[in-house]
Amino acid sequence: MFLRALWSRRGALRPAERFRVFSSVLHGSDPKPRSASSEAPPPHHRRLHPPSGLRSSARFYSTSIVKSVLKSGLKPAPLPGKRAPKGPRTKQPSRANQPSQKQDEDMMQCIAFATADQYHLPTLCHDLTNHGFQEIDLPRDASNVLGMSTETAAKPEDDALMFFFREGSVVFWNVEEKTMKQVLRVLEHHEIQPYEVALVHWENEEINYTLGEGNTRLERGDFFLSLDISQQEAVLEKFAFSNALCLSVKLAIWEVALDSFVESIQSIPETLKSGKRIRLSSAEVMQKIGELFTLRHCINLRSDLLITPDFYWDRENLEKLYEKTCQFLSINRRVNVVNEKLEHCSQLTDLMRSHLSEKHSLRLEWMIIILITIEVMFELAKMIF
Repeated sequence: MFLRALWSRRGALRPAERFRVFSSVLHGSDPKPRSASSEAPPPHHRRLHPPSGLRSSARFYSTSIVKSVLKSGLKPAPLPGKRAPKGPRTKQPSRANQPSQKQDEDMMQCIAFATADQYHLPTLCHDLTNHGFQEIDLPRDASNVLGMSTETAAKPEDDALMFFFREGSVVFWNVEEKTMKQVLRVLEHHEIQPYEVALVHWENEEINYTLGEGNTRLERGDFFLSLDISQQEAVLEKFAFSNALCLSVKLAIWEVALDSFVESIQSIPETLKSGKRIRLSSAEVMQKIGELFTLRHCINLRSDLLITPDFYWDRENLEKLYEKTCQFLSINRRVNVVNEKLEHCSQLTDLMRSHLSEKHSLRLEWMIIILITIEVMFELAKMIF
């Protein structure tokens, strides 16, 4: 009986292990425990072996748990309060179009920033001249642009130039980073309605350029400037490229402002859909309308986003460079998208304004009804008493 119970309990053991167990029982000693290598884990568990040196911390993982974790489509939950930042609106060249590392080392950089709503160019010119920068002579019909040069270029192959546009944009050509930071610090004292620093550095344009033979062109996202032209013509070609870059960075700032406006009113359609009251005062609605019309005025009336500037009417070669760069930066398409968004926002603000006017009219009607009721009650009181 004793041997039968022992057999049923140790039936899965190997023959050598059975003999050892029986011998230990007969001699009155405890059986030696089996090693971890000789004992297989239960069939519903999978043993994951760690790297060498860490085997003492081996764990058993259920196959059902592993399958649930590796299930397709399972994604980690996002952290609360964290939103993925949107990408910049400015042009981001494709990796496939990037030059090789050797070519990139030979190229110079052209960087554009939009730092404010406007610049005060006369005082800016005086301040930069006092800091050792030299003014560049530009045509008379380029009166809204200030050109400056510096002797400290980032690379010796080309001169360092800067173009300051009255609309609040600056473009650097082959300028050292230290000099660039110095100019931006000086520029802070001449800005009208400056933008946030983080936004300025997030929404910028950066394009490589080089000097070579042949005509000046934009090819695969890089500027190729001709060596067969005079210095004045080279400055004007850089001005044409800079003009397009200026429009792109300014448009990017306005796109960010429009997105912020859309986020501020995106709860209103859901509120109307659920049948709840819109908790906005008349002053707040008028403020939203003012923000919307300010954006529309800046994009469609105050800037050159919709038309080619008069400067290029008698300069066909510069006009081609300007339009080619605008096409590369997708300015026309971005303007159409912005205007479409502005139209939808305008319809929503009109709905808000009509809703408030209806509420005001309803309030006036109830006031008139109450006054008429009071007057009728007084007349009845006179007739009775």
